[in-house]
Amino acid sequence: MGKAIGLAISITIVLLLSAFAIPVEKEEELVLRTEKLAFTPKEFYIADIIDERADKKAVAYLLPVGVVGSKSTPVDFAGGGLSAIQKFTRHSLAYNTALRPVVIRLKEFHVKEKAGAAGRVTGEVSVVMAFELQRDDEPVPLLQYKGGARYDRPAGKNEVTEPAIRKSLVEALRYFNTWMDREAATNEKLAQGIKVTFTDYIGSADQDTVFYTLRRPLNWRDFKAPPSKTSRFAATVFPSFAYAGESKVEDGIIHLNLTMKVYILKSSSWVKEDFKDAYGLNHEQRHFDIVKLVAERFKQKIKPEMLSVEDYNSIIQYQFIESYREMNRLQDQYDTETRHGLDKAAQERWNQQLDKELKSFDLK
Repeated sequence: MGKAIGLAISITIVLLLSAFAIPVEKEEELVLRTEKLAFTPKEFYIADIIDERADKKAVAYLLPVGVVGSKSTPVDFAGGGLSAIQKFTRHSLAYNTALRPVVIRLKEFHVKEKAGAAGRVTGEVSVVMAFELQRDDEPVPLLQYKGGARYDRPAGKNEVTEPAIRKSLVEALRYFNTWMDREAATNEKLAQGIKVTFTDYIGSADQDTVFYTLRRPLNWRDFKAPPSKTSRFAATVFPSFAYAGESKVEDGIIHLNLTMKVYILKSSSWVKEDFKDAYGLNHEQRHFDIVKLVAERFKQKIKPEMLSVEDYNSIIQYQFIESYREMNRLQDQYDTETRHGLDKAAQERWNQQLDKELKSFDLK
């Protein structure tokens, strides 16, 4: 089945900020200003921001204004880095809890300045964020964004650091919003529901594999293997079942198509020549019927309400294993109670019970 793959995005923005930018109020702290963004999320809201920065004491290492040859000093947002970013997203980005909850893991968020040529200062902003979908059981990684910006300013004044940081933050959110708009309808990680369709596979009976169908019950020509000379049984058949699946996402819904195969192999089935009668063939057909019924019960376990969007494949595999065990248990019970067909009264009871259940699935 197709799977969506998480993305790592790297973007660098070169900012040419004009003299109209709003200066910081004082050098000891930066005030991250909120602004009305040019986009409104339609697929998500920011439910939380988790600070995973290695350096949490400052968002900027700036050269003091007007002091030539000095070292950079740590400068943080007013109220703290995480608090300022949380406030910015809360006030600048629409918060609609009817949409998908997304968590931001803040990996890097800082700006560093160094002395440039001709008495100027260069600054570089670095932003690394991991976006993940919030789910009850565990978060679902969506993408990792890497971006930033560069700026150049006179050594004697600083009017560009806060706008550069803010621009980088806006660009990260804008990019994620664009990605969500593009991926929401077709990305399995973002699916909001699941629909299951079963198809019974019916192949050509001319091949070695005979697939279960009402139109074509078993016949003795299906028993191609040489009879066992040491077995005390008159005939042997080994029916089984399997499934194959594929999925696609349309309009945010996973469409899961499962193909069921209930079959026997002619090359593994045998009968002794003196026992090719209708009674014996019926006994072997009932082994085939049991597997078909188990497969139908398996289908009933695979309902959308019994699956989870994030881990439906594991649930299906678990139910398949449980059904396979059920198949083996019923086959043993059938042969034990009928004494491999020798007890005709018990055989008739099984015939009636199997026919009844086959009818309940419109298979008789």
